[in-house]
Amino acid sequence: MIDPKKIEQLARQVHESMPKGIREFGEETEKKIRQVLQAQFSRMDLVNREEFDVQTQVLLRTREKLIALEQRIAELEAKASPAADKPEA
Repeated sequence: MIDPKKIEQLARQVHESMPKGIREFGEETEKKIRQVLQAQFSRMDLVNREEFDVQTQVLLRTREKLIALEQRIAELEAKASPAADKPEA
């Protein structure tokens, strides 16, 4: 198996041995592609992974609080029901 570092070194040497015009063309093309992708992604209103993870955690905490509140309401309703069923004397 070929060492990945050797492959990188070989690729770098090939790139550096290319005529300057071709190297610049390759760099410009890569730069343009990167610009187009960034523009398209910004139009899509995407969030990054960090923001997604933060919102996921907020949602989980909110869900936990909602479940606790639903349980508390059920307990209070259960306590209130027997008192409401008793006839007044």
